Amino acid sequence: MAQVSQADVDYYNGGMRTFTTESSVLVSSSRYLNHGGLRTLIAQEMLRRNGADLPNTAFIPQVAQILHEMEDMPTIIRLFEEEKQRLPEFKRWLDRRITSDFKVDEVKDFAPGTLGSVIYDFLANSGYNIDHFFQGMKIDSDYTFYLKERVFTHDIEHMITGFETNFCGEVALLSANARSLYGYFRPELASFINRVGTYLKAKTTMKMGLYYPQVMPEMLEAEDIGSAQGKNWKVPLMIVCWRDHLDWKIEDIREEYGITGAPPSGYWEWTTAASQDPRYSDGPGQMAAAAE
Repeated sequence: MAQVSQADVDYYNGGMRTFTTESSVLVSSSRYLNHGGLRTLIAQEMLRRNGADLPNTAFIPQVAQILHEMEDMPTIIRLFEEEKQRLPEFKRWLDRRITSDFKVDEVKDFAPGTLGSVIYDFLANSGYNIDHFFQGMKIDSDYTFYLKERVFTHDIEHMITGFETNFCGEVALLSANARSLYGYFRPELASFINRVGTYLKAKTTMKMGLYYPQVMPEMLEAEDIGSAQGKNWKVPLMIVCWRDHLDWKIEDIREEYGITGAPPSGYWEWTTAASQDPRYSDGPGQMAAAAE
């Protein structure tokens, strides 16, 4: 049995200082660590199995809500304004406020192979809801438009990147977005936009390493493919107005925006079942089959 020695502890913990406090509760220099609810959720979601009683997507709304509540909103708004001045595509996207909240009837008549037809198939046949987060939120500012439009475009990004709504497809899309966001925005705003993505990536990596090692090699490949694609995107796909492209062929959209290396359909389909415990045949968690 492996045993960590005192010499190991001394080496890795060298330079530590002990601070005292009069506080009667846990307190640290990290506002995230100080948040008891967030500590509990992150510990649980990092360490639990993807059991049949819970979908992999469980508790994402709660964690996202806590993270949003802890943001320094005056700083975020200032960063938005500064980046609008620096990035004309970003400013135009925010100023137009055109949403991608498509309805079935809007996209039912587009030709096969176009973005409109792919969106129609998704809305009519997938069982997923394109308006899956911040439901009911009123768009009344750049910030609320960003929040809602990023929700609407998430599944469109799946459609055009080739990273389908399976476990490794979600991982690849997380990696692609992270690479693109940090390449386009200043790091402070990129970190805010990628905050929930960072959490999702961390908990997913931990659980695969603990419980589903057979998926880890494929997950690493998905990260590599996603990162390589995201590095080539001309802009973060969240700021593309997809209503301007409904009659475009998917291959033309990919060429226009540098979307390269899309895997073939079904490439990672097997990774969803492999990254979780067996599902109940008629129980919970059927719709939330993808990674995150």
